[in-house]
Amino acid sequence: MKKLNVILISLLASLLITNTAFALSLGEAKQQGLVGEQLTGYLGTVSATDETTALVNDINAKRKQKYQEIAQRNGTSLESVEKLAGKSALQKTPAGQFINLGRGWQKK
Repeated sequence: MKKLNVILISLLASLLITNTAFALSLGEAKQQGLVGEQLTGYLGTVSATDETTALVNDINAKRKQKYQEIAQRNGTSLESVEKLAGKSALQKTPAGQFINLGRGWQKK
């Protein structure tokens, strides 16, 4: 149980990663319905523009790196960390923002 708590805390920290180099922040992009969380543990573009695609690619690369570190540190697979992160991100997504459960984008 303690190991699971460490994984969850690490995942939550990784989900807060944002990059201020983009004119559009992750929070703004989510609020505007341009990007959303997916079951995979990664962001997706709801409305693709060069800016949203660059933002999503940057954050997803950072998430993947963090997930790999967590998996290695805890002796588990990347896939299991991604699934746990996806589940956590979907649960934390506020109502009105977009999520993808594998059946396309929908508002939560």
